[in-house]
Amino acid sequence: MDFEEAADALYAASAADFIATRNELAKQLKSDGDQLGSTRLKAMRKPTVAAWVTNLVARELPDELDDLLALGDEFREATADLDGDRLRDLTPKRHKLLDQVAKAATKLSEQQGQKVSADVGQKLRETLDAALVDPAAGDAVREGRLSSALRHVGFGVVDESGEPTNVTQLTDERRQRARQRRKAETAAEEEESAATRSKREKAEREQEEREAAEKTKAKKAFEDAVSAAQAAEATVEDLDNQLDDAREALADAQELVRRLGAELDDARRAARDAQKESREARKRYNRL
Repeated sequence: MDFEEAADALYAASAADFIATRNELAKQLKSDGDQLGSTRLKAMRKPTVAAWVTNLVARELPDELDDLLALGDEFREATADLDGDRLRDLTPKRHKLLDQVAKAATKLSEQQGQKVSADVGQKLRETLDAALVDPAAGDAVREGRLSSALRHVGFGVVDESGEPTNVTQLTDERRQRARQRRKAETAAEEEESAATRSKREKAEREQEEREAAEKTKAKKAFEDAVSAAQAAEATVEDLDNQLDDAREALADAQELVRRLGAELDDARRAARDAQKESREARKRYNRL
């Protein structure tokens, strides 16, 4: 099992078993020689109930989730075109699809023993809506490893309820002008000189080199942090062993104290009996 498989298995576990599953999978990765993967897995956060239900959607309802994300693509295209009519047509579909996916997710969740409260249901819808609106959020939801619910604000051309706002119906003339502007912008990009392309490519190469250097630096910092964590774990384990030894020695000492105390009590009783016998013997001797 590699890290990716372990992470998928972790977020597929029930919320109640998350910590135990994480510890077991991290232990397995470590035993397989993947200390880095083990440390990364231990750092993964337990999902909230809403996040757990959303992850369930990614695993059990992939087709419905794909439909939701595809509808988001249509919304972005209509927004870019300033197409108010199309946005108004898509909005009811948005609500209907969100309702369907949220309802199916709630049913699946309850079948697995996880109740969905009104608050969790609202957060689930907000997360699914964020996935529809934002491609990055959609990718995060599709991955199925959310630890927290998502919420998107500022879609731009729709209000908080999803209805179009500040969008007016386009006339043929305005639509034609918008098409001409897009055509002119495309032509300008295509006419860009070879020198400009070369400059851009050089900048991209330099950016890639900087990113590679930063990645190497970040990897080194991460490896150092892992080494430090391992050293700390070793110190904890050593101190724990020392504490066990000390506790065992203390228990032995306490047993010795108890035994010596008992022997001392016996000796004191024997001494008192001997002294008493001595006094009695003296009395008998004096009477002779």
